[in-house]
Amino acid sequence: MKYLIVGLGNIGNEYQDTRHNIGFTILDAFAKASNVFFTENRYGSTCEVKLKGRTLILLKPSTFMNLSGNALRYWMQKEKIAIENVLVIVDDLALPFGTLRLKPQGSDAGHNGLKNIQEILGSNNYPRLRFGIGNDFSKGRQVEYVLGKWTAEQAAVIPERAERCAEIIQSFCLAGMQLTMTQFNNK
Repeated sequence: MKYLIVGLGNIGNEYQDTRHNIGFTILDAFAKASNVFFTENRYGSTCEVKLKGRTLILLKPSTFMNLSGNALRYWMQKEKIAIENVLVIVDDLALPFGTLRLKPQGSDAGHNGLKNIQEILGSNNYPRLRFGIGNDFSKGRQVEYVLGKWTAEQAAVIPERAERCAEIIQSFCLAGMQLTMTQFNNK
């Protein structure tokens, strides 16, 4: 059984370690812990993780955030992965920093990456893991905040949160959506 785990972010050094790139950060940590390495491929960097008879394809799209749907669709089709076996990891302004929420579907909530995925797939019925980045910015400063670097206090917490995300990803692939939501949401 195959799974496509998509971490949303933007390519380029200027975006590294920014709030908007938490999807890339989580996949980098997961790959490192699994002792695998990303290679450049069509529409993004990918690697494979084997997990108890399952194959997890990790994808960091190279299409930039606003065109993430193109990469997701390409790899779903190439690897013949059903939508319910796709997990999109995304930053979320509506959640307090570090809060993790697994959802089977939902709106794009104004997130351009999710908006593009919804347009390309013609559906919002795909699993996503939302990583709370908070909304500690003044009016008109949202883009600056989202593309900004973590504070020192936040950066210190990221490794533990990334580890928790890895547990969620593994549980999603092994135990399914409902059991994983019950075990991890609100914790």
